[in-house]
Amino acid sequence: MEVAVKQSSKNKFGQYFTPKVVADFMIGLADITSNSKILEPSCGEGVFLEILQKKGYNDLTAFEIDQDLATDFPFVRYESFVSANINDKFDLIIGNPPYIRWKNLEDELKQELSTNAIWNKYFNSLCDYLYIFILKSIELLNENGQLIFICPEYWMNTTHSISLRNYMVQNGYFEEIYHFNETPIFDKVTVSIVIFKFVKSKQKSDKTCAEQSRSIKVAKFYANQKLTSETLENLHAQIPFKDAEYLQVSQFNTNERWLLQSDEVREELQQLETVCKKQNPTSLLSFFEEEKTEFHTIGEICDIGNGLVSGLDKAFQVNGHELNSAEKSATINVVKAKDLTPFFAEHITKYIFINNGLEENEFKKTYPNFHTHFQKYKSDLEKRYQYNRTINYWEWVFLRTFNLFSKADKRIFVPCKERISNKNYFRFALVEGGIFPTQDVTAIFRKPETKESIEYVLAYLNQPIIFDWLKCNGIVKGNIVEFSEKPIASIPFKKIDWNNENEVSLHNSITDITQQFLTNKDEKLLAKINTLFNQLFEIK
Repeated sequence: MEVAVKQSSKNKFGQYFTPKVVADFMIGLADITSNSKILEPSCGEGVFLEILQKKGYNDLTAFEIDQDLATDFPFVRYESFVSANINDKFDLIIGNPPYIRWKNLEDELKQELSTNAIWNKYFNSLCDYLYIFILKSIELLNENGQLIFICPEYWMNTTHSISLRNYMVQNGYFEEIYHFNETPIFDKVTVSIVIFKFVKSKQKSDKTCAEQSRSIKVAKFYANQKLTSETLENLHAQIPFKDAEYLQVSQFNTNERWLLQSDEVREELQQLETVCKKQNPTSLLSFFEEEKTEFHTIGEICDIGNGLVSGLDKAFQVNGHELNSAEKSATINVVKAKDLTPFFAEHITKYIFINNGLEENEFKKTYPNFHTHFQKYKSDLEKRYQYNRTINYWEWVFLRTFNLFSKADKRIFVPCKERISNKNYFRFALVEGGIFPTQDVTAIFRKPETKESIEYVLAYLNQPIIFDWLKCNGIVKGNIVEFSEKPIASIPFKKIDWNNENEVSLHNSITDITQQFLTNKDEKLLAKINTLFNQLFEIK
């Protein structure tokens, strides 16, 4: 399996080998007999095959494209599974398929895919090598045959895997999914990993009531620690323990992202996107194929900018120095991520900010106290990344969208990264004009044409449903949610219908109560805000 790392000639086939404890666990998920026909489409060094034989399974077939990994197993065919002509059907297909993004594929593999009937029918150059391994494997299963794979999670909700997801919904159902967030299963791999068990079934989306009621058994593990057989067995038995979460999830549908969340959360998020829907949307399918959203977004009504980069924050903090008049003018008010709470910032820090272009003698003469202050940091400051230009040690290294931050408008700050493993909220905070964010903060400004108030936007972003939406749809690495421009801009936004008196009234009430909360910090007001949004969203 390959993840988003640079390919080298040593790993051109995307090989990341499965730990024995994980392979043993996966084989244990299979519901098969000793004479079942079993296929492994990318066997690598043979860890699955070795365990299968020890367990008494002997009707084995395997493929491996890399002949450098040749083993003593006589049933391994050293050729590409993608192009192989396979006439048999199997009761179990199991393994760790390769994952290589198209841009990282070797030319020989791209050429192979370009002439492959399955690839040309379902996929394109925006798709990944993994997809054809999943789809072809399903085609090779007997009725009620099982597919058990370990792979990255990303394809379950990305745009360009919709054809694969639709095929799977139409050709079977999931029994079990195990989701590993920060767990280091493979060396130097940081993406979320899933193990899934899929059963091929001729019954399509019009399943009987019995089929529709079959839910997916989902186990999530959040700890940043190596997997043990005990941990895996506890997850399988759904025994409660630290960093584990268990869900029963309804079978997935076509033309939707697959979210490993409770049915209640999935319905809630669908309702949010429906409430935020544009008046004249394109078809649902084009939403997935062309990446056009069907709903209004924060990016439509707000400008978004990343904070200023000093390169060494402690060197630029004023920290009670005695200042002359020029030095007092050469400061800015700054908010750091640690100062943010939901709705407001708890602390503002003064930072030294001297306009670029001074010679050092002029800097020393005009700002003598600052000059003295910077000397103890000078060595470290001169080692900062220079962004392909010469930066004096008393200057900030990167002023990202400084003009945006210089506006007099109020703005919303949020930490660039937020760990969510131990909390269920984000920290979108309103700050006054003239206050700047450091590099660990992203800033959100109303566009001039936006009619909704900044307080309405603030309260909206702090709603629990937005937390749930970002947890499922944002950029999440491990338990860290990233708040750069793109994920913030993608958040669904409930625009007010200004011709609807009820919506206008709710908007104004939300604005007023938010202003009250910002003034007196009375947390009882937050419940009122939530109630008003529930009315606006028409959540029962």
